[in-house]
Amino acid sequence: MTSITLAATNHDPDGRLYEQTARMLPRLAGLFPQITVLLTSTSQARSEALLREAGCDTTREPQPPGGLAKLGEPRRSVIRRALELGAGHVVFCDFDRMLHWAEHHPAELAATLDQIAQHDFTVLARTPRAFASHPRCQRDTESTINTAFAAVSGLAWDTGAGARGLSRRAAEAILAGCSDTSVGVDVAWPLFLLRQGGFDVACIPTEGMEFETADRFGDQVAALGGLAAWIDRLDADPRQWALRLDVARVEVESLFPFS
Repeated sequence: MTSITLAATNHDPDGRLYEQTARMLPRLAGLFPQITVLLTSTSQARSEALLREAGCDTTREPQPPGGLAKLGEPRRSVIRRALELGAGHVVFCDFDRMLHWAEHHPAELAATLDQIAQHDFTVLARTPRAFASHPRCQRDTESTINTAFAAVSGLAWDTGAGARGLSRRAAEAILAGCSDTSVGVDVAWPLFLLRQGGFDVACIPTEGMEFETADRFGDQVAALGGLAAWIDRLDADPRQWALRLDVARVEVESLFPFS
């Protein structure tokens, strides 16, 4: 297996990921010889201590996240940090998604890392089943993003899981030449490299990118009688729809420079 650095962002102010992190760190360490994690300013100190004790490199955002328009900045920062640490290939992923993938689909994760190493840039997408595991407020709005991405790129890819594989040269090109700092980097990064030319850009659908958020809310899931009821509660909340519509708007606007 080619040596790949994991570059992850982690937002865990309530410590809900702590136990899963403790369980999965040994497994992740077996897959990634180097792990760097950018924690939000409000994430618990004990979570950072746990990561450091396991040998992970950690940094913290100096201030609270700046909303959807600035969500690309921490992604750029942690990828830049991975390059500073000497990474030849990087996997970027939100830490909660990576924990879920490692716990529930470890064989697929290991096999996917081998595939990532064969490309300059890899969109880690969701299989139809994994996509369908998400709440409807995500499925409906992210389908719109994917439709718009396909209209611009000609590629019927699922871009919304946010996880990416990057060779060093692809990461350097993005950091130097792609100015998007919003959540729209989901669509901007692959399009930037495709328009630049000379980069091998691929998409790999995975089961591991299934809905992961419920992992940290086991108490709420149990209280409501199961995962389906917990997801139904999310879909009944108009605030969730408003958030997801905002994400879709920002991501579609990130397509403008490439249209």
